[in-house]
Amino acid sequence: MEELYSKAETLALRRKHIGPSCKVFYAKDPLKIIRAQGQYMFDEKGEKYLDCINNVAHVGHSHPYVIKAATKQMELLNTNSRFLHDNLVQYAQRLTATLPEKLSVCYFVNSGSEANDLALRLARQYRGHQDVITLENAYHGHVTSLIDISPYKFNQLGKDSKKEYVHVAPSPDIYRGKYREDHPDPASAYAEEVKKIIEETQKNGRKIAAFIAESMQSCGGQVIPPVGYFQKVAEYVRAAGGVFIADEVQVGFGRVGKHFWAFQLQGEDFVPDIVTMGKPIGNGHPMSCVVTTREIAEGFGASGLEYFNTFGGNPVSCAIGLAVLDVIEKEDLQGNATRVGNYLLELLAEQKDKHPLVGDIRGVGLFVGVDLVKDKQKRTPATAEALHLIYKLKEHRILLSADGPYRNILKFKPPMCFTMEDAKHAVETLDALLTELEEATGMKSENNASTNVQCKRKTTEESSQPEGASESNGHMNGAACRQENGIYSKKRSVPSKRIRT
Repeated sequence: MEELYSKAETLALRRKHIGPSCKVFYAKDPLKIIRAQGQYMFDEKGEKYLDCINNVAHVGHSHPYVIKAATKQMELLNTNSRFLHDNLVQYAQRLTATLPEKLSVCYFVNSGSEANDLALRLARQYRGHQDVITLENAYHGHVTSLIDISPYKFNQLGKDSKKEYVHVAPSPDIYRGKYREDHPDPASAYAEEVKKIIEETQKNGRKIAAFIAESMQSCGGQVIPPVGYFQKVAEYVRAAGGVFIADEVQVGFGRVGKHFWAFQLQGEDFVPDIVTMGKPIGNGHPMSCVVTTREIAEGFGASGLEYFNTFGGNPVSCAIGLAVLDVIEKEDLQGNATRVGNYLLELLAEQKDKHPLVGDIRGVGLFVGVDLVKDKQKRTPATAEALHLIYKLKEHRILLSADGPYRNILKFKPPMCFTMEDAKHAVETLDALLTELEEATGMKSENNASTNVQCKRKTTEESSQPEGASESNGHMNGAACRQENGIYSKKRSVPSKRIRT
């Protein structure tokens, strides 16, 4: 495929005309991607890369069925939702059929950020409350209202960056959090932390509008809440006059395999009041949605203020959304997520037993995290090692990212057409690179035997941060790749920029 500019020219023009805070993957040697198909991406030289990170291309890059649906509708009509059109109501009907019955009213928008911003408006209008409870390390979008409720972002702005109407609850992380896997009931323990926040807030004369959480935290480190946690939190929040917002922007549409929505992992007895979705909904087309109850929707409309979105719910977007739902069903991508996801977890579990750098494997379906550690007992985050590995994987034509509060979690969230062969290839390559890195650092696999048995964890507040956290934070603040600690041999080049999704 002919290029308009060389890679060097493209990069130079980007530096000239694109805001400097808009980062690229692999800053030391960025990729120039020309085309993509299925679970593969191709650079300007025709090199093929296995895509393990693009959860936006949900049913696969450039899916012909989705492209055909978009093209067909674009040839006919595209306009706003003030005109009647069958695509809008048909898609709303199809989408709500995948959700619990009471979640029946849709608002279509254009991105996950727009969806979460609108969800906050719905929640605040419902009872006139203002305050929001969010989770540690949460990320909900890039607009101002969402930066305000995203500790993943606002913590970077300094200690005084949290707004008075925002309250941060502990992440329900049973590997690194305050209550760990040895706790008899971590779901209740973490929910009680939310209850304490509500009580303290009420003492100060404030009122809770909403609790918002990703059904599984992505940027927060691939965290899967313990079953029962959402139910208890919802009980406390609703008693305080608030609503529960489930953010499915990253993890919805069958990614977890056994269910269409990740919040359903909590059990059939849990139903959020508002669900937000984006990314996979349009397979790369800018589209998103907020789904809520009739009661909340009527409360939103009671203000008399019309809600209108120029592009939200347009005929082309809805045609694409319908095509995505068709492909998920026709190609059994939920089933594929279960089968391939289970296989991927099995392969990675073997690496946990084999490698001292692998501290924890967690995930459901095609949403999997590998928590890298320098010490299995202390669970010291291996930040520099994670960055080194993702660059080395890139050299082997495998695209993976590192995230979490310490940037030490390798994140698997590939297109849903990911195969067992892809999983095997990715893990075999990771295995070889881990072995190479451990040999270079002096970490011996045979020394791992004593750390296979999980040690008992404190549940005191003092244990909420692993030992070595200050060291890892130092890495995160720009020194993640310094070689002065002797980790890497002189021949090994380690990237100096961190990579984010």
